Amino acid sequence: QVQLVESGGGMVQAGSSVRLSCAASGRTLSQYTLAWFRRAPGKDREFVAAVRWSDAVTSYADSVKGRFTISRDNAVNIMYLQMNSLKPEDTAHYYCAAALGISHVRIMAHMKLYTNWGQGTQVTVSA
Repeated sequence: QVQLVESGGGMVQAGSSVRLSCAASGRTLSQYTLAWFRRAPGKDREFVAAVRWSDAVTSYADSVKGRFTISRDNAVNIMYLQMNSLKPEDTAHYYCAAALGISHVRIMAHMKLYTNWGQGTQVTVSA
């Protein structure tokens, strides 16, 4: 089991930047893909971005491409989500998740593949 703990959320104004962190522990991450998902009020949980730990290959939702950047620090087992040019519609609870053995980039967004989840962190963007 991989344990995941998110941090870095908060309340910001539109146009601001926030960086989320996800600290992973419990397993070697070399065979894992880690991802960020979010759930906005009244909506289903949706994919945001993912990174394959072994080679840092990434995938993004269209809604965040060009504004968000996912990265990982292999030395300390932390994944980051740098969120720039935030919009009110980015307001959501952001979750970190881990999946074992995802080999194809095109399926990184499939939520059902992720078996380990953190508790999440809230990001609120005001207009």
